[in-house]
Amino acid sequence: MRPDSLVMAAPEGSLRKRKVGGAEHSPASPSALTRDPADSPAWLHTGTFWLTRVVLLRALAFIYFVAFLVAFNQNKALIGDRGLLPCRLYLKNVQQYFHGSTGWSPWTYTPTIMWLLDWSDMNFNLDLLALLGLGLSSFVLVTGCANMILMAALWALYMSLVNVGQIWYSFGWESQLLETGFLGIFLCPLWTLSRLPKHTPTSKIVLWGFRWLIFRIMLGAGLIKVRGDKCWLDLTCMDFHYETQPVPNPMAYYLHRSPRWFHRFETLSNHFLELLVPFFLFLGRRMCVLHGVLQILFQVVLIISGNLSFLNWLTIVPSLACFDDATLGFLFPSGPRGLKKRVLEMQREDAQRVQPKPRYLGCVVRQAANISLGILVAWLSVPVVINLLSSKQVMNTSFNPLRIVNTYGAFGSITKERTEVILQGTANPNASAPDAVWEDYEFKCKPGDPWRRPCLISPYHYRLDWLMWFAAFQTYEQNEWIIHLTGKLLADDAEALSLLALNPFEGRAPPRWIRGEHYRYKFSLPGGQHAAQGKWWIRKRIGPYFPPLCLEDLKEYFKTREWPLPEPPSRHT
Repeated sequence: MRPDSLVMAAPEGSLRKRKVGGAEHSPASPSALTRDPADSPAWLHTGTFWLTRVVLLRALAFIYFVAFLVAFNQNKALIGDRGLLPCRLYLKNVQQYFHGSTGWSPWTYTPTIMWLLDWSDMNFNLDLLALLGLGLSSFVLVTGCANMILMAALWALYMSLVNVGQIWYSFGWESQLLETGFLGIFLCPLWTLSRLPKHTPTSKIVLWGFRWLIFRIMLGAGLIKVRGDKCWLDLTCMDFHYETQPVPNPMAYYLHRSPRWFHRFETLSNHFLELLVPFFLFLGRRMCVLHGVLQILFQVVLIISGNLSFLNWLTIVPSLACFDDATLGFLFPSGPRGLKKRVLEMQREDAQRVQPKPRYLGCVVRQAANISLGILVAWLSVPVVINLLSSKQVMNTSFNPLRIVNTYGAFGSITKERTEVILQGTANPNASAPDAVWEDYEFKCKPGDPWRRPCLISPYHYRLDWLMWFAAFQTYEQNEWIIHLTGKLLADDAEALSLLALNPFEGRAPPRWIRGEHYRYKFSLPGGQHAAQGKWWIRKRIGPYFPPLCLEDLKEYFKTREWPLPEPPSRHT
């Protein structure tokens, strides 16, 4: 369907009046409205955004729900009391940096509700924030309505987790969710809970805030590519992307073997969508709608072709601000009590209104808040625009601790080969013995066993799997948490094992030694010899990633970092 075909009606003022029984009647008159048959389509007008707000809020609530679900399931093992990078230790380090102060300085450096909570049980605190977030986001997702207080609570809860999440929350989509969520606060009435709050129409300032966000996301991603890696200019990046992306899915396996001309077409399309299409936002309603359609389709293709957490799902959210009620009407039923019908009635009432709308305190406060938002976003956008124009552009960076306006970008450089760190354990007392049997630990989603099919998890996200991808082309000294994980596996720690898919020592004594091995991975050829054996991957050992370690070796390492030493269970003899 062409975007301009979604315009369902012209303004009523452009329709000619007709005489009925000697009296003049306009199609907008009450008598005409009552004669509409119940089964006739509700032709919505352009220029209002009541349904847009409902769709935006539900889409944002869905992303929040997924993000808080990931937090509830994984945070205890990652940043909990005995996590890989305990957030209590991080907050203590922030305090020490400010000479033990608990005042304004630590708050501004690391804004988080955690400063107000008891640190004696961080697992409880992390679960509390995640469960509150799950409850609030579920309410908005189901009802499609919210107020500023509720949306501000969601934003504050997630910001509190991001700011103590350290490396586990260092991805660009965390800042993107906080910026999107901050704008979402201003979509709503101050305290009214209604899907169609009659006296608080959706603010055009907020809608343009969302459009400015998607403009920066896409343009930033396009510019960082052409500036960051020459393969984007010679159109060869897609020859490698599907195989080397952080967490491939089954479709990536087949897309990797696409013809070269198709990969060239993909790269050119990417440049068109990220470097040219964003400017459609400023070329009138029809081009703005076309922008929204193209960007959503682009994100759907990315969702199909890889597991990029909730990034692409989240990027769809600001694109929804390109559509008005007339464009989104097809998503809603046309029943007499449906939202679509109520919006049509509100549009007609507004067209007939002669007296100005009554002004309520909440409306005045919200209008002042929206104007303040516009000024704030404009001010905070100055360094972001400077970064976009710079030849030394950086991506996924925040210029303020609240992450209200940020820089974005993805895949500024493409790795040309895939390497993986495989953790292996042995029960043999002598790690150097030729007859030592080493068994692989399997992660939830990252490549390991060559016979295991690539997973399909988006929009869900396994944070440890993603960081293992980074660790594979760095060193273990740059990723100390991997040694912490090794110590926990040596002690058969239940929290750490919850992050993995397979513990080869389940039901037995834990391993005496664990080592990290470095492998090069390539997709098998569909229909080829390895694929006929059931292999999705072909792997070849590069060498050791870190040497065999036992729990005794790690005592001093753990002590100097203030990590609690895992207690090994009694061994069977």
